[in-house]
Amino acid sequence: MFKVSASIFVCSLLATLATSAPAATGDAYVYRISNGYNNELRGKISYRVDKAEADRIEVAVTTDTPSAGVARTEIYTKNGNWLRHPLASHDQLRDFEFTTALPVYAPPGDATGSWSVRVNALDPATGKHNSVRVDGEVLGSERITVPAGTFDTIKIMRRTYAGDWDGFRLETNIVEIDWYAPALGRPVKSESKSSWLDVSRCTRGGCPTFRGDWNIFELAEISSVKP
Repeated sequence: MFKVSASIFVCSLLATLATSAPAATGDAYVYRISNGYNNELRGKISYRVDKAEADRIEVAVTTDTPSAGVARTEIYTKNGNWLRHPLASHDQLRDFEFTTALPVYAPPGDATGSWSVRVNALDPATGKHNSVRVDGEVLGSERITVPAGTFDTIKIMRRTYAGDWDGFRLETNIVEIDWYAPALGRPVKSESKSSWLDVSRCTRGGCPTFRGDWNIFELAEISSVKP
């Protein structure tokens, strides 16, 4: 009985994701960024929808902190999966262009609430092709409060393997949690942290783990053109 109920619950959450509010050209969102290690406020990152088409959404991103990367264009499918988006790579944010959309939310037709998908990606700056794997899981629903207000959200956890082996440095392991608000069609809170191993520094006690930034993003401002 529990398994049936859990399955129905997950299907309901995924159906909610599928009917999220669509983006509109001119919509803008500002997030504040905090350091998860010490709760220090790091800065802000702003998103503005420049183009909303039937199959993709182009977003202009500007930042005022190095940990959030440089100004760039990100591209999403209409259900929020990534076509062009940065990933942490050995403590640097690097843009990736995915040959097929990276499923940061449940892939179409999935009813289990968890998934594991591998997608080929190009780093335009280097011309290098990476094989990126994402393992995702819907954790449930949660009402949370952020600076922009209180929202009903779907909580999703992902573990992404960036495929960025570099000499003795193994690929970056990225753990992310999104609190996705279907009413807005985007997360209102996200956490992201990364780590990797350098086998050149292994000892008898094992290989040291190097940690990247731990960023917490909370929605602070909304400017929507929707009626």
